[in-house]
Amino acid sequence: MENCQPGEGVLAPAVEIYDTTLRDGTQGEGVSFSVEDKVKVALRLDALGVHYIEGGWPGSNPKDAEFFRRMRQQPLQQARLTAFGSTRRPGVPAHQDQNLQELVQSGVRTATIFGKTWDFHVTQALQTTLPENLDMIAQSVAYLRQQGLEVIYDAEHFFDGFRANPEYALATLRAARDAGASRIVLCDTNGGSLPGQIAEIVTLVREKLACPIGIHCHNDGELAVANSLAAVQAGAMHVQGTINGYGERCGNANLCSIIPNLSLKLGYETIPRQNLARLTEVSRYVSEVANLHHASNQPFVGDSAFAHKGGVHVSAILKDPRTYEHIDPAQVGNRRRVLVSELSGQANLLYKYRELDLDLVMQKEENRQLLQRIKELENRGYQFEGAEGSLELLLRRLKNGYQEPFRLESLRIIIEMKENSPVHTEAVIKMDVGGQTVHTAAEGNGPVNALDNALRKALEQQYPCIKLMQLTDYKVRVLDEKDGTGAIVRVLIETGNGRRSWGTVGVSQNIIEASWQALVDSIAYGLLKLDDSAQEEMRPAAG
Repeated sequence: MENCQPGEGVLAPAVEIYDTTLRDGTQGEGVSFSVEDKVKVALRLDALGVHYIEGGWPGSNPKDAEFFRRMRQQPLQQARLTAFGSTRRPGVPAHQDQNLQELVQSGVRTATIFGKTWDFHVTQALQTTLPENLDMIAQSVAYLRQQGLEVIYDAEHFFDGFRANPEYALATLRAARDAGASRIVLCDTNGGSLPGQIAEIVTLVREKLACPIGIHCHNDGELAVANSLAAVQAGAMHVQGTINGYGERCGNANLCSIIPNLSLKLGYETIPRQNLARLTEVSRYVSEVANLHHASNQPFVGDSAFAHKGGVHVSAILKDPRTYEHIDPAQVGNRRRVLVSELSGQANLLYKYRELDLDLVMQKEENRQLLQRIKELENRGYQFEGAEGSLELLLRRLKNGYQEPFRLESLRIIIEMKENSPVHTEAVIKMDVGGQTVHTAAEGNGPVNALDNALRKALEQQYPCIKLMQLTDYKVRVLDEKDGTGAIVRVLIETGNGRRSWGTVGVSQNIIEASWQALVDSIAYGLLKLDDSAQEEMRPAAG
């Protein structure tokens, strides 16, 4: 592979993408997938167009063994499924090693095995001799090749081993190559190398070994992506990493950054170019299946990756997005967001009105007053960056003749506590809904839950689609701790309907009032944003 950016008429060099989210990614703290989860993620990765999907270590746990059994009925369309394992144990013939047997029996066509390249690890961790380690590598690769498997060899701790004993580190690579490994992957297992060191060593290895070279980096120095890119520019043609950078300690190299940097910035062929627009969707899907918060500040695929807050920035974005965006967000399936806050200028409002398709016939003085109103609210503790539902409702209420779908007449919350008995909480609510008075009550496991239940009970007969809306997150923040129990609190609520999610906010010295504000906005915004197909269902029932 030529180490250059392709010019006009030059065929783009190809880089293989090897995903290890389902194996190395699951070693990250808090990351756990069921067998069903792993099958779903594997199918999404296959559709994305990665070349290899490392499904797990079948010899280490029953879950991974079951996953490989399941995947025999779920053949991948584009990617090669790989099983992970280690070289044979010291003193055990390869054909008798249980780990190698599990790899063969997993049903995959490609196996990835790791071996020791750092002499320190050979003598201290394996407690064997340097010659025996070379035999372990060669015999393990050769045995798997004899069983008809493609073998990818991961040279564990290679960069540390090379710095300590370059001759021996290179000898381990030759042992794997000569035994038939199709790829030799150089691993920065401790994540302590720098891009310049990676590039220099990869260049040297390419000169010494005539075989395809790969790179596998960890993120302990916040350099896994940079190190991976440096390795590719030095000649590596195979990159291993995980979606969202999940992995042990500080994580692995993040494929959600590596893929667009290689494809869009350096001109390499990675996944099919048309599939880049799926990257954000896959990133968020994996975090959802892993039950982890999707990092908003993640480059390329995070919610904040193309979010603009400062008025000067937004003014420039309106003229030409290239002023503050390094790529078009649509290229990776993301979108531009303009935030409205105390840092906003009139350009922020102009953008939001265009985005929301609201009436733009506004005088500058009206804009100024509206912006001042938003800044005053933020000074009181409101925060609209994570509450775009509340922001849109605010703009509509002030400028577009917005009609509230319901109106509170009265609300009472009853909390009864008795010694040695559960706390009893009930909310009694009276509302105007579509011109009709609704008076109802509901219990809950606390005042906010009782509020939510009562509000839904009052609305669901006339707005049946409210059943689709589920509160997915509830956060309370005390804004001025020195005021103790009398402090102002901010409540942020996230709600979803199975197709999208939205945030709303409430602020008050009374946590119940703040929660009510956010709850009301969450329902009102959900009704506002129902699909056209649900409009009939959302209208108040006749009579």
